[in-house]
Amino acid sequence: MTATNGAATPLSRYGTRVPTVTTRKGRTTAPTATGSTTAATTPVVTPTATINIMIVCLPDGLPSQALTATQLDRHFGVSGTLQPRFWATPGMWLWQRGHLVAPRKGRPVYCAGGPVKLLDLAAMRHAAGVGAGIRHQLWQQVVHGTRPATPWSALLARHLADPARYPRERAEADFHNQARVCAMRMHNAANYGAAHLSVGELEMFQAGPMAYQHYSATTAVCGDALLMPDGHKLTPASDALAHRVTYLEQANRYLTTLEADQRLLAVAL
Repeated sequence: MTATNGAATPLSRYGTRVPTVTTRKGRTTAPTATGSTTAATTPVVTPTATINIMIVCLPDGLPSQALTATQLDRHFGVSGTLQPRFWATPGMWLWQRGHLVAPRKGRPVYCAGGPVKLLDLAAMRHAAGVGAGIRHQLWQQVVHGTRPATPWSALLARHLADPARYPRERAEADFHNQARVCAMRMHNAANYGAAHLSVGELEMFQAGPMAYQHYSATTAVCGDALLMPDGHKLTPASDALAHRVTYLEQANRYLTTLEADQRLLAVAL
């Protein structure tokens, strides 16, 4: 038991003074700022997809006389020209050629469109896939020994997200200075024509031979965009392979459900 003297100093039971312990407040640690509060969030910018070929599903009531380049903008809001890219089915009757749009002479017969039943879409896919397989073998030889390259769509997205810090000129230089891209460009410089390897398809090439064959086969029929009879449009979100694949999945699935009399039209934009 403790007692206190006149100075109000506590004494122990043996009479010795015990120093008074003053309670001290603990330190208050300032909250640490997290990355979400200190670092500015970089906006995600998706570049617009490149649309060169649009496949138009024609409404039933539209007369064939309206399927001219001058009427495309009026009826579909599309400014472009007819593109003879479809193959007509072999062995059709002469009178059936009148249902084709802008048919050309030769075998196979190229045309800008017509009823699905008169278009050999399966043969188009097969031929495009075979050609892509040969092209990919050539590409593998051309880029042998080079590292995988960053596709242009990724560098363009980085530029659009922060143009001040990453100008377009730098993005273009970073893309073209890659060893794999240089190898493709050198090949194209020495072999102009059918052996041309598009650097725009770099990401598709790098996905592998089978992926590139499937990509080429479906693109041959689906083009870069699809306009439905009700005006609904299917397009890829960007030129990135993942967005292209999503579009091709949707467009190819839609085309396989069309009636035999549904008319298709290919338009170059």
